[in-house]
Amino acid sequence: MTHRTALVLGATGGIGGHVARRLRNGGWTVRALARDPGKAGAQGGLEWIRGDAMSASAVAHAAQGASLIVHAVNPPAYRNWGKLVLPMLANAIAAARASGARILLPGTVYNYGPDAFPLLDESSPQTPLTRKGAIRVEMERRLRMASDKGDVRVLIVRAGDFFGPGAGNSWFSQGLVKPGRRLRSLTYPGKAGVGHQWAYLPDVAETMVRLAEREARDAFATFHMGGHWDEDGTRVLEAIRRVVGEPDLPVRRLPWLLMTAASPFVPLFRELVEMRYLWETPVKLNNARLTAELGAEPHTPLDEAVRATLVGLGCLPGCQRTAATCPTV
Repeated sequence: MTHRTALVLGATGGIGGHVARRLRNGGWTVRALARDPGKAGAQGGLEWIRGDAMSASAVAHAAQGASLIVHAVNPPAYRNWGKLVLPMLANAIAAARASGARILLPGTVYNYGPDAFPLLDESSPQTPLTRKGAIRVEMERRLRMASDKGDVRVLIVRAGDFFGPGAGNSWFSQGLVKPGRRLRSLTYPGKAGVGHQWAYLPDVAETMVRLAEREARDAFATFHMGGHWDEDGTRVLEAIRRVVGEPDLPVRRLPWLLMTAASPFVPLFRELVEMRYLWETPVKLNNARLTAELGAEPHTPLDEAVRATLVGLGCLPGCQRTAATCPTV
């Protein structure tokens, strides 16, 4: 790339924040759009710009001169997806078209239904079962359409369930553990013996940036990450037990029936219940294309990744919310 300026939409979130910092550390000039730059500006080294991703003019202004737009913005707490997600993407596409920037999107497995399981590659059919999955499919369809017109380049990096420091809206932080307190038990959403795929946020950010920094051979490209594959639903639980030093930490099952009953009144429960099917069958991403491109996938050892996550969530006794204050594995 002749210039290395990136606009990150969603830099105050988990994946957006990690990608923004990785770009900054790699020598990029990083702009970050935020409704309240003063509050968000705690992340140093970024150029914070006041604006809303729902404003086409704000996004276009922030993207001027950028060669990369990271579209990592999502409605908070899963609210108003149907009203907000596609307009925000439309603004990013318009800004990319005007600036010549490439769009970098973190993808999800929500796009897929049982007809594509258990092993997903980049050509697997996208026939989702849920409203949010249908929106994700539509996002990628619109990006493909923009790319086919020849004026927008697109890179999608798909990964499993996020965990890591700053992964607030995640199954790890909202399901397995309770943030801000010492662990006395764990909760697991999946069936016994059913595999599940996890993705450590710093690894995802590293992968996304490495791919974005390579010369694009295709105007529209998708890559799948392998992440951490938990073949029977016990690997992550056992890693948590090892990190906290409690091998007999009890594991409870997620109360799906209670959440289903409460879902008409609790938007978060409604969205989580929709995704239950992803915990009832193995869903694994094939990363062969990614490893062929990069040689190897960035991969932090599981215990190290779990420890950093628990530190970030305030779940390790005696640790503050920064990895610098806690012992390493």
